[in-house]
Amino acid sequence: MDIVYIRDLKIDTVIGIFDWERQIRQTVSLDLEMAADNKKAAATDQIKDALDYKAVAKRIINFVESSDFQLVETLSEKITEIVINEFNVPWVKLRLSKPGAIRGSKDVGIMIERSRTE
Repeated sequence: MDIVYIRDLKIDTVIGIFDWERQIRQTVSLDLEMAADNKKAAATDQIKDALDYKAVAKRIINFVESSDFQLVETLSEKITEIVINEFNVPWVKLRLSKPGAIRGSKDVGIMIERSRTE
């Protein structure tokens, strides 16, 4: 299995459970690892045969910017559903963090792995 990844994709969104968080936009950071078979793309040298990480990033950015979930758990699930269902990815690992969410901590967040069979 090959892995296509996107690291430290920063997106502003409404996320959080507190009233003040519902009134502002906060930055979340995403790391994605996506299973892909890169053999055909390597042989043809054509983007149509590859997992287009730019298309994945644009779709996720549009989704996250327009979302307003309370929990990072919910946002994470929805992102992995998009990647699996819309980009035909059999497996994805996502790390989503909220920088500055806890004083004294660089960030907090969640890491999940999902596959098409779940």
